[in-house]
Amino acid sequence: MIHRRHGFLELRRGDAPEASRALEERGFAVLPGVLSTEEVEALAADVERVFDEYPMDDRPSADRSPGDDMFRYEMLNRSALCQQAAGHPAVLEAIEPLLGEDCHVIANTAWRNPKDQAGAHGGEIWHIDAGPHVPRPPGTPWPDDVPYPVFAIGSHFLLMDSRLEDGPTGAIPGSHRSGQHPPFESLMDETLRFEGAGCEPLLGRAGDVLLFVSDCWHRRMPSGPGARGRFFLQVHYGRRDIAQRLRLTGEAGQVSAEAAARAKTPRERTLIGLHDPQFYDG
Repeated sequence: MIHRRHGFLELRRGDAPEASRALEERGFAVLPGVLSTEEVEALAADVERVFDEYPMDDRPSADRSPGDDMFRYEMLNRSALCQQAAGHPAVLEAIEPLLGEDCHVIANTAWRNPKDQAGAHGGEIWHIDAGPHVPRPPGTPWPDDVPYPVFAIGSHFLLMDSRLEDGPTGAIPGSHRSGQHPPFESLMDETLRFEGAGCEPLLGRAGDVLLFVSDCWHRRMPSGPGARGRFFLQVHYGRRDIAQRLRLTGEAGQVSAEAAARAKTPRERTLIGLHDPQFYDG
């Protein structure tokens, strides 16, 4: 656990919320009843408004079939209620001991997943959202006496119940400490394990918030009979040092038009911060 003092990160002393401990040790946690029924209804209606008012976000790296219309980016720019939800005290209480009191939103996407796996935007394979942030060779365990550093945390504000038959997010406990991405040869393997631990479904009711460390191996699990799909607001939080990805770097970066024009090669562009979409922004 950490906190920032006089501009520097220090180890945090004292007790931390149970959810913070679960994120640090297992890689995920569930916060029950964060939003009331009335708040869920209002937030869901406003998210639906954004889907109606804004066209499909066509970002170059989006791996989806034509006509897929499952998500909208930069939701806090499009909805005051989404911005309010992203700063919910219950969520900040859980993540700030791991990311620091000055952590910020790095991505904010609303999802309406279909009831089956068609057009699942790659989320049905095992993946991590970024990193691993401390990559290590296979078979190199992280020392138990050193808490694993957390750099980014994803959250799902559930706008409808997430049941096993709906194809919920599944995560493998402890995998965020692996220093590895999921093995390429096992990306669709429902029996994938890490140090003996298998997939655990993150189930919840509308108003609950699911939290997971970005390095944690996770995927959308297969849906089953009676599936209704998924509907949630996703907020990714990162340490202050990690760049925001709400908009593409060419649209909302730190670089002048003149500097961008001088960058001719791909490496010259990435060097000054003009990156292609990946992870959070694609």
